[in-house]
Amino acid sequence: EKTHLNVVVIGHVDSGKSTTTGHLIYQCGGIDKRTIEKFEKEAAELGKGSFKYAWVLDKLKAERERGITIDIALWKFETPRYYVTVIDAPGHRDFIKNMITGTSQADCAILIIAAGTGEFEAGISKDGQTREHALLAYTLGVKNLIVAINKMDTTKWSESRYQEIIKETSNFIKKVGYNPKAVAFVPISGFNGD
Repeated sequence: EKTHLNVVVIGHVDSGKSTTTGHLIYQCGGIDKRTIEKFEKEAAELGKGSFKYAWVLDKLKAERERGITIDIALWKFETPRYYVTVIDAPGHRDFIKNMITGTSQADCAILIIAAGTGEFEAGISKDGQTREHALLAYTLGVKNLIVAINKMDTTKWSESRYQEIIKETSNFIKKVGYNPKAVAFVPISGFNGD
């Protein structure tokens, strides 16, 4: 008997939540190559070629044109041990109510953090959604947290940048209530699938 697992993907606006989630769904066989190629063509026509994986989840026309997630998106796939439902939450501050709705249904949260110079700092600043989303996830009872440090390819997979982000992130998630020693930190490139 497989276990059902609800996973919410949270983080600052433009950290790569939808792209990472869409690519994961594609790699897990939740969507076929032909559909991804169709999204790639449509995205390129709008001058947003890098959004092909995000469009797996961003179904609303407004989301595609603005390049942001507005509503929560649900996607299901299976692994050998789990039935997984992925909840892609909006990172934009204007849609925080939708993010809360998505997070309240989750067993586990994946906090996506952008590693790019300035991007990480913007996310964890007092105006950034990284801190707010981590706090909300903990407050809403999501006790299992994974931190995916995204866009590592833009830092040429810098070990020092990765360690710096782990240190800073550990400090603030500890203040929120998470035990950093129990949190998995993973370096990724959501667009490239690494």
